[in-house]
Order: sequence, then C-alpha cells, then structure tokens
Amino acid sequence: MSTDKLAIMDTVLSNKIKSGRKLRAFSQQKLADAIGVSKQMISKYENSVSVPSSGVMIKMAKSLGLSLDYFFTPPTVELGEINFRKKSKLSVKRLDAIKEEVKLKLSNYLEVENILKIDTIFDIAAQIRSLNASSDIEEVVRVIREDWQIGFDPVHNITQLLEDQKIKVIEIAEKENLFDGMAALIDDKYAVIVINENFSIERKRFTLLHELGHLILAVPNVDNKEEEKYCNHFAAEFLFPKADVLKEFGRKRNAISVEELIETQKKYGISIQAIIYRLLDANIISKSQQTSFYKQINFNKELKDQINKERFETPEYSHRYKQLVYRAYSQELISASKTANLLRKNINEIVAKEMV
Repeated sequence: MSTDKLAIMDTVLSNKIKSGRKLRAFSQQKLADAIGVSKQMISKYENSVSVPSSGVMIKMAKSLGLSLDYFFTPPTVELGEINFRKKSKLSVKRLDAIKEEVKLKLSNYLEVENILKIDTIFDIAAQIRSLNASSDIEEVVRVIREDWQIGFDPVHNITQLLEDQKIKVIEIAEKENLFDGMAALIDDKYAVIVINENFSIERKRFTLLHELGHLILAVPNVDNKEEEKYCNHFAAEFLFPKADVLKEFGRKRNAISVEELIETQKKYGISIQAIIYRLLDANIISKSQQTSFYKQINFNKELKDQINKERFETPEYSHRYKQLVYRAYSQELISASKTANLLRKNINEIVAKEMV
C-alpha cells in the first residue's frame, strides 16, 4: 500500500478515535484508563502521531461500545461543524456527545440516500419565511401548508411530514432532560432537527415545529427570548390554527371544561397547556383565567396528573430511514453486514428475513 493511502487511513482512524471518544462522552484520561495506556498516548492516537495496535483497538472498541468497523470506515459525507444553540444546563462534554451521535446517524442516513441516488439537499432559500411581526405567523403557516400540500386538517405525524420535506429528524435519549430540541443546517445543505426521545408525543410534536421555526423563520432583529416566543407561536399555530381554535371553542368563554381540553388534545396532538395559550391568544379566555388555571393544577396533584397525561394516539415516528436501508439491501446495493450495521441489528436478524 502506498504512503499516501496509509496516511489517509491513519487520518481516518485518528479522527474516528476522537469522534468515538466524544460520542461516549469519554475524556482522554477515562479512555486511557479503560484500555490501559496513558492519556498522552490517546492524544498521539488522535493526532496521527501513533497508531494503536490491533489489541488496543479491540479494547478501545469494547470500552466505547463500538464496532471495529466504525474506526476504519471513513464518513461518506463530510459534515463539518454542527452549530447547535447550546442550552445553559447542557455540559460541553454532553453537547459534544450529542453532536457526534447526530453526525453518525446523519452520515448513515445520507450514505443510504446517496447509494439510492436520492436527493438529500434542503433548499433553505426556498423555505425561508420572513416575518415583520408575530401577527404574520398565521399567514406564514397557511402558505406553508399550501406549499407542502398538506391541507388544513390536523397533522398526524409531524416527524414524517418533516422528513418528506428533506429535514432529517434524529431522536436523542437525554435522561436528564437538559434539552428540548435543536436545529441545524449543516454545510448549508443538510437540515436536521434533534429532539429528546423521552418527551411525550404532544411535547415532541410541539418541539419539532418550534425547531422548524428556528430553521426557516426570518424573524425581526430580536433577542433570543423574543425569538423563542416567535417559534412557540409558530408551533402552536401549525398544530392548532387560530381558525380552528375559534371553531372548537367559540368566542369569549367564562368557563371551559377539562373534557373539552382533553378532546381537543386528542384531536390536534397538542398539550393542554399549549391549548390554554391558544385560547388566551384568541381572546377566548382572559389572562386572569389562564392564571387561575395554573393555580388550580399547581395545588391539585390529581388535576395536574390528568392535565399532563399523554393522549395523542398517532405514533410520532418516521420509518423512512429503515425503509431505505432495506430497499438498498433488497436491491443488492449493500451487504447484509452493512445493513445490520446501519440498523444496529445482529446480522442474523437481517439474513433471517425472507425477501419477496
């Protein structure tokens, strides 16, 4: 093998060692202790100064819970830096781990699409929506629904909708709930939204659309707090348009039953707390009524548990990635082992499935 090829392989390996360590939120010292080398040696591995032996690589793969193939397979697409909006409580180490998991999952997704010759680029210029004021959001949502040809009925699967628009949705298990969601446009062409898979269905749906707002809304020159309000308004309008709020609840109301709120939650897939905000926004209830509602649930645990219950029945999930992987496998564009690796399954599970 030529010197140039060896240098490329060494670079791939060093980059993957660093990425794998960050993926598992390991410090250099923690990885060094796990595999029985010095911290300085880990640094040498990551900077292509030294190459680990096969024995060390086996220990490293086992310690990080990764396959050996992971370290020697160059990424099909170079994703560059992911500039997420950092949450204040999220540590740098955890944020780095999330970024690496997103890179890995997105790289796998794009690889499959490339193999199948499917266009993966999100045309951000065509999707950007300009706002002059919060009152413009109703019209923006109406236009998006028309452009995306989804009509004006409740949307039952936001994840599938976004993936149909070339926005990749990636779920991350964050037990400490230190983030709701994140959005990024990578290399100006790959759109990705990351959400916490531990959230309720209603919260996932709202978060996905909130992050879509960050991705495509050109809001006025406002601070971060105001931008969050714009994106919340956008998500609420998309899930439960003002016209539907008026249709479901009428005009000014002195009282609203919990059962009305529950049935609306079931129909639109929006949390009861968000419905209350929509009622306030539509002037159906007053600010004092909203305040009274929150006082009631704060002092009544049984009512609070009832309000916080998950009720929307449609799974918030897309099978697109899995479908594409199996499509590539059935067309013999990828091997059984590659399929198993992409789906994180045992190869026996793949081989055992009979093809039509």
